[in-house]
Amino acid sequence: MKQTLTSGVAIAALCAGAAYAEDVTVFGPWLGPDQALVEQVLADFAEKSGHNVSYVGSDSFEQQIVVDAEAGSAPNVAVFPQPGLASDMAARGFLTPLKDGTADWVRENYAAGQSWVDLGTYDGPDGEEDLYGFFYKVDVKSLVWYSPENFEDAGYEIPTTMEELKALSDQMVADGETPWCIGLGSGGATGWPATDWVEDMMLRTQPPEVYDQWVSNEIPFDDPRVVAAIEEFGAFARNDDYVAGGAGAVASTDFRDSPKGLFDAPPQCYMHRQASFIPAFFPEGTEVGLDADFFYFPAYEGKDLGAPVLGAGTLWAITNENQAAHDLIAYLQTPAAHEIWMANGGFLTPHTGVDLSKFSTEAAANMNRILLDATTFRFDASDLMPGGVGAGTFWTGMVDYAGGADAEAVAGRIQDSWDALK
Repeated sequence: MKQTLTSGVAIAALCAGAAYAEDVTVFGPWLGPDQALVEQVLADFAEKSGHNVSYVGSDSFEQQIVVDAEAGSAPNVAVFPQPGLASDMAARGFLTPLKDGTADWVRENYAAGQSWVDLGTYDGPDGEEDLYGFFYKVDVKSLVWYSPENFEDAGYEIPTTMEELKALSDQMVADGETPWCIGLGSGGATGWPATDWVEDMMLRTQPPEVYDQWVSNEIPFDDPRVVAAIEEFGAFARNDDYVAGGAGAVASTDFRDSPKGLFDAPPQCYMHRQASFIPAFFPEGTEVGLDADFFYFPAYEGKDLGAPVLGAGTLWAITNENQAAHDLIAYLQTPAAHEIWMANGGFLTPHTGVDLSKFSTEAAANMNRILLDATTFRFDASDLMPGGVGAGTFWTGMVDYAGGADAEAVAGRIQDSWDALK
């Protein structure tokens, strides 16, 4: 049964929790250090609510949650790494809608709130839309990494618009420098970094509803607007003057090695576009905020599309309903649920009510400000597309394009692969 969310329910429910203490099981993708951190958050919920909470993590979450749901042994709450699987399970009747009023809370308390409502809203088994997913713990992909020392030595300023970013790239070339390091290599997943570039370019050249139509294939992959976004990526990646090693090195350079050119002396490049996780592949001892820093991958001032942010994140959904499961979703609406993980690193949130001083570093707080300044948030498109496309022909097609293939022809082949799935 769907329940009504009243004002202040998070605090009220938690204070009253001990009166009806229940067991609540949580199943998610986190293991190792991340499991220890989510368990800290859940321990705080248990203390405040009186419920008994247990968490199990798995590196086979996507397969196991389906098996458990089909067997009638699903956990109370599941933490999905991406919306696609949650949407499929909602349509099969394996998820419980969140309480009435949760969508309003998200709109009012999350930056770009409607984006998060849209990402967590799916058709149920009756075909009716409901909010099933609550986003918690987000990653940002719309970032450009650079060396502050290199920028300062060369007299370069941080660009705030795409027009300024392209002008800065041209200035670097005129100065005899190379603006960008770009690498698409990733073993069997080679090509995925290019899909992030194209997704960011879609958000910077088209309204978010066009992005959504592209993700769902309501417009074909070879639509001129998509082809134009691919060519926007090409304006960077296929320009020999722009890329360390020349355009021919883009596809063969491993994405983990690509940013190292920022730290060479003299630098091989001055900028590297990549998600929030990339410092893990910086040279040992690199301090973010000092040796390396980042800025928002900017939008076009002339296109008036706001400040879109591309990223990913986990969503929490109820897969075996009890009151404690609803209380847990209510708890996730409290700043404390976010600040506990914020203080330990590796956590970003769109919650506008959190205290940014609780972040473990100023760099993390600055990254979170990019998320809070977003006017639109969209999930990584390739993760939402059918696997054969998003993790198949989209990857390989971008490698072909980076190697010199025609954008329209590549997009046409990707669309053919999508049509073959229908």
